[in-house]
Amino acid sequence: MAERSSSGWRRVSKEDVYENPWIRVSHEKVITPGGTDGIYGVVHFKNHAVGVIPVDAEGNTWLVRQSRYTLDSQTWEIPEGGAPLGSNLLASAKRELEEETGLRARNWRHLLTMHLSNSVTDEEATVFAATDLYPGEQQLEASEDIVLRKLPLEQAINMALSGEITDALSVAGLLRLAAEQSKRFGIVGDADPI
Repeated sequence: MAERSSSGWRRVSKEDVYENPWIRVSHEKVITPGGTDGIYGVVHFKNHAVGVIPVDAEGNTWLVRQSRYTLDSQTWEIPEGGAPLGSNLLASAKRELEEETGLRARNWRHLLTMHLSNSVTDEEATVFAATDLYPGEQQLEASEDIVLRKLPLEQAINMALSGEITDALSVAGLLRLAAEQSKRFGIVGDADPI
């Protein structure tokens, strides 16, 4: 008997085929929304992704450059990491900001929550803005080769717009801040609808 789903898909069977501390991969037999038999490979994440955009009183932010094994390259990103499922996302974001940048913040604001690569994963991500910054202690993990860069927030937004930043969490968070700034200054929403 197939399990019913609110999405229109129905699962017939599920077999976990791989697992490590971060992900579990399952092979699933399904009935598609159109009623045909199908298969689906799903990557289930054991962490909720969290990202932070720290902004100081002068309008600067911090990016991290680190090696990404899957891309075989180094990428510029906002400080980010994982929060174990069911844990406090804000506490995890605070930990990641300090570990990667050596910064702490007194003020925190939720910017957005999104699904990453939702055609094959169930990964969720949340981005926070952090202000009223003060020094903490950078504590890099053994797997991190982070280079820290302080720059104007506007420059980081331009890096996302130009494609120099390609990390989805970073791009989404930076563009959300750009949209908020534009709206605040009357740049967005004043034009006639297309």
